Amino acid sequence: MEFTPSLIGSMISDSNHSFELIKKSRVCVINLPTVELSHTVVEIGSCSGLNTDKFEKFDLKTEKGHKINAPLLVNCYANFECQLYDSKLVKDYKFCIFEIVKAHVATSPKYPKTIQYRGNSHFIDSGRNFKIPSLK
Repeated sequence: MEFTPSLIGSMISDSNHSFELIKKSRVCVINLPTVELSHTVVEIGSCSGLNTDKFEKFDLKTEKGHKINAPLLVNCYANFECQLYDSKLVKDYKFCIFEIVKAHVATSPKYPKTIQYRGNSHFIDSGRNFKIPSLK
């Protein structure tokens, strides 16, 4: 959403346990998984953290955040430590605006195949990488 400060927006359903955790702590980590983790991602998303310790159930390796008090998933390609920057839209739209306060990105592979959820059990991978030179 913005470069400085580095802002990212996310809608989080208030029926998700994560919503209440974020609302209470005002922090989160956005983990960017690769295609290799796709089945685990679906399994994690198919149960609630309200009554399941997902870290234990799915044997998720974690590391403590450097800037915030939330765990990073070690097996993900990237982790973004975030704090809630603007909460004006949370109550009405469940839309959170986060500031990325620390980014962790693996150096290898250079172009990983990351996945994003599109809804209704559909995902998309990051696809082909290419460069277009700036006109500046």
